[in-house]
Amino acid sequence: MNIAQLIGHCVDALPVIAASAAPRKLVLAYSGGVDSEILAHGLAEFAKLHPQFDCQLVHVHHGLSVNADEWVLHCQAQAEIYQLPCTIARVKVKLAPRTSVEAEARSVRYEALLAQMCAADILMTAHHQDDQLETILLALKRGLGPKGLSAMGKVQSLDNDKWLIRPLLDLSKSDVEAYAKTRDIRHIQDESNFDEKYDRNFLRQSIIPTLKQRWSAIAATASRSAELCAMQQSVIDEELAARLPRIQTKLGGECVINLAALAQYSKAWQALLLRGHMDFLGFAPPSKVQAEQIIAQLLDAKVDANIEIKLTDVLIKRFKGTGYFLPMTASAHSANIAVSSLDELLEVGLNYGHNKLIQATLAINAGVRFPRADEKVTIEFSLPGSTRCQPQYRSKGRELKKLWQEFEVPPWTRSHVPLLCYNGKLVCAIGYWNEKAFLCAENETGINFKG
Repeated sequence: MNIAQLIGHCVDALPVIAASAAPRKLVLAYSGGVDSEILAHGLAEFAKLHPQFDCQLVHVHHGLSVNADEWVLHCQAQAEIYQLPCTIARVKVKLAPRTSVEAEARSVRYEALLAQMCAADILMTAHHQDDQLETILLALKRGLGPKGLSAMGKVQSLDNDKWLIRPLLDLSKSDVEAYAKTRDIRHIQDESNFDEKYDRNFLRQSIIPTLKQRWSAIAATASRSAELCAMQQSVIDEELAARLPRIQTKLGGECVINLAALAQYSKAWQALLLRGHMDFLGFAPPSKVQAEQIIAQLLDAKVDANIEIKLTDVLIKRFKGTGYFLPMTASAHSANIAVSSLDELLEVGLNYGHNKLIQATLAINAGVRFPRADEKVTIEFSLPGSTRCQPQYRSKGRELKKLWQEFEVPPWTRSHVPLLCYNGKLVCAIGYWNEKAFLCAENETGINFKG
């Protein structure tokens, strides 16, 4: 067994990346346990064979064990033997009521690891075949579908612009232990691994050994099932990417669902599209029961029904045949935003809420005129409903509250629409219209705003 070769196979499996973004750093999540220890041993050899990679060990000190400081000393000593740099990242795990210590520790651990990385860098973890079986069993316990049962892949994207590889995923726990024993590799023993109040430890200590006594190859066969689920999920994802834009539309900067379009699909695809849309917006996926209830209320409730569905992180509403998905933390803006220079809108944009950005572009004969020297530029979020407005396409003015109705802007989103003003006068309802009186002159450069 050659661990360096296994690392190389994973690295070679990464998609071709432009030379400017070629992987530079290979970071091992290094606990000092037997799994990560043999991977560190293999990484030392890989580093000598591939000097183009900056190979590093990162040990995360959670402070949860009385032995945590001793583990740091062990990892530093081993790193010297391997001739690899070792970073110690100290984190704090919040021990709040009704929260999982496992989940919180995992979250802060990945945050600490990502903090050591840049775009195109590679994170390496020491998960093996038995870990994969644990993940599959936990997914079954939670009632997950193909996506959850896909478990862990050997090569995956990470944090949008990085990579995660698991070179040991085809090795069993006994393979790992045999490798360490034959090479006399020193490693630590985390006492928490034997505490069966944690689900993974319960599976590891009490369930998986029994399963293996009956079916010795169950970890390998379960991994094959995970690969098949991953293959099916990739096909679903491809089709979902094609279908999702057909039901999505932009209204005033919000990505919403056209419910009439959603209703054209089968019940199964309605659930998949709902999950896809929520994932697109960054919300947690609903359970099977929640998805069924959401779809039933959005599509089948009476036209005049006041639909309001609350999940952990999202508030779902319906208005005039459209489904809105709002962050639970969203609130009306209580203060206006002074814009010191339009350059910031032209160059980087202006954040004004949950995943929302006001951006500006220049165009000839399009958009609104530039502010004059004596005009103060502000972004406001609440003007009186009686404010007289005249969108560029209208021959007569109309009250703002009437225009909100004309544009079918839901009442709860009106205080979230950014309104560009010069000296307090409305110039542009961003995402909806430009005011006729502030349009740029013919053959002049104007500003187009998008939010």
